[in-house]
Amino acid sequence: MIYHLFQYLESIGCDFPGMGLMHYLSFRAMLAAVTAVLVSMYAGKRIIAKLQRLQIGETVRDLGLEGQIQKKGTPTMGGIIIIVSILCGVLLFCDLTNIYVLLLLVSTLWCGALGFTDDYIKVFKHNKEGMSEKGKLLGQVLLGLIVGLTVWMSPDIVVREKVPVDTSIERTLETETEVTEGRYKEEDVVKSTKTTIPFVKNHEFDYRWLSPVKGAWGWYCKWGIYVLMIILVITACSNGTNLTDGLDGLAAGTSAIVGVVLGIMAWLGGNLIDSNFLNIMYIPGSGEIAIFMSAFVGALIGFLWYNSFPAQVFMGDTGSLTIGGIIGVSAVLMRKELLIPLLCGVFFAESLSVLIQRSYFKVTKKKYGQGRRVWSMTPLHHHYQDKKAPEGPVLFPKPVPAQHEAKITVRFWIVGIILAVSTLALLKIR
Repeated sequence: MIYHLFQYLESIGCDFPGMGLMHYLSFRAMLAAVTAVLVSMYAGKRIIAKLQRLQIGETVRDLGLEGQIQKKGTPTMGGIIIIVSILCGVLLFCDLTNIYVLLLLVSTLWCGALGFTDDYIKVFKHNKEGMSEKGKLLGQVLLGLIVGLTVWMSPDIVVREKVPVDTSIERTLETETEVTEGRYKEEDVVKSTKTTIPFVKNHEFDYRWLSPVKGAWGWYCKWGIYVLMIILVITACSNGTNLTDGLDGLAAGTSAIVGVVLGIMAWLGGNLIDSNFLNIMYIPGSGEIAIFMSAFVGALIGFLWYNSFPAQVFMGDTGSLTIGGIIGVSAVLMRKELLIPLLCGVFFAESLSVLIQRSYFKVTKKKYGQGRRVWSMTPLHHHYQDKKAPEGPVLFPKPVPAQHEAKITVRFWIVGIILAVSTLALLKIR
């Protein structure tokens, strides 16, 4: 809103010192991040107090985990703090006519509503299982379908190709605009199914290559494949973050690290000169995603003020599903979805551990009459925290002694930072 206010004042001839700063993505990104942090810290205290008055507390089953029983009664549904903080930063400083911002706003509200419904059933209906897995999955798939079809149909979501740029030109907004308007031809603007992939010369992979048919049907087929991939990425990211939310500060801290990298990538991919220098895909308008991700990271940092060990509030599915949805949608919009397994390696490992554990247990139970486990407990972070001896044989025994959850969280953050730096390094590896 402030961004559009400044635009209006400029259009009617108003001019005062500092007015031009709103043209710069970097300045607006900083303002969005600071706003989200302050809102999260200010509103968080009041929201937590409200949750306590409503007796919206976490119910805990004794699984033999260190410090688990002490968490009983801690307010949940704290994801409301994250959503409110993101919306404040974005609505104030983003270009609200930008298609990428609009899609991310829809995704935030959609996943927030989905997670809120799940938490509401758990807390107020006293059903620990919450929404059914099918219901939750359906909501995620529908969001993926909406995003995928918008990427396919919207004339505003394009990539530009064959763009010669003089990198010696000074990096100012005006200069970049001149280069953009003066060097592009109509044929440079394309609706494309290309995405970013590491270790190849042009860092590009085209889903068209997966199409089994050519011609007119091939065109529909390649977009169908791309939309299915978008659905898969958004669903996987949303569920992966949900599974990671099991220790104080783990999901929020790890997601903030991922958000920083996605913001940097959005900045580079939305900048004509930087994308040309790095030889990566230039996506007009995607620089606004960097501002959204700045608000996202700021909201998570502010939330950590209350969620770090010992947590005063849990984000619940309201927060975890929202965080995962934002990460998945932003990666798709920037054509970086194939980097997700590395960038979100912590989420990927957590999800994979659950999948492997369930599959191995079912197979061994059918074969030996008693289910066996790969780890003492999943998701993976609980394996290092587990104090109670598991029933039946375990392929990888639990660590002795069991680790404190604060140590596990920080170590997972360190792994997340290593993966984040590795992902950025891939931009120059061909």
